[in-house]
Amino acid sequence: MGPRLPVLVLNQNYEPLNVCNVRRAFVLLDRGKAETIENGRGYLHSPTALFEIPSVIRLVYLIRRPRPQGRLTRRDVFLRDHFACQYCGKQTKELTLDHVLPRHRGGGHLWDNVVAACKPCNHRKAGRTPDEAHMHLHRLPFRPTYSYFRTFFPYLEAQADWRKFIPGIEAEFGFA
Repeated sequence: MGPRLPVLVLNQNYEPLNVCNVRRAFVLLDRGKAETIENGRGYLHSPTALFEIPSVIRLVYLIRRPRPQGRLTRRDVFLRDHFACQYCGKQTKELTLDHVLPRHRGGGHLWDNVVAACKPCNHRKAGRTPDEAHMHLHRLPFRPTYSYFRTFFPYLEAQADWRKFIPGIEAEFGFA
């Protein structure tokens, strides 16, 4: 137990903001900028006091910030496409990125032009469009909506008590 444990930080409206360490959480609590929502990790001892280690804190004021947008990364494309080739439907971890309209023909590296493809399908399609290669997409590419799970997923296995604060996590990954 110690200052390196993760603490979930919620906005005033209970929207998850980020994860900080126990030390930062204690500073926010001590200065009156946050309140403890959940404990249950034990205690931190000082020479004169005993403090419960928080697991979830909530800010007492609202932080206004734009809704985060998902970045175009390989992992996020594979997640959007459920780790399946968009041409043959095969589910595999050995995927590549394919530009529906090849980049050398003016296609951009954008959410609506990039799909997951297995190596054989990507090689078969080569530098052509799907129509030219006589291949069909199972699902058209799209920009996925931002999911809080992407930010907090690394912590959710060990921090089961956080799941109730992450909207849509049960639907997306079947956490109970």
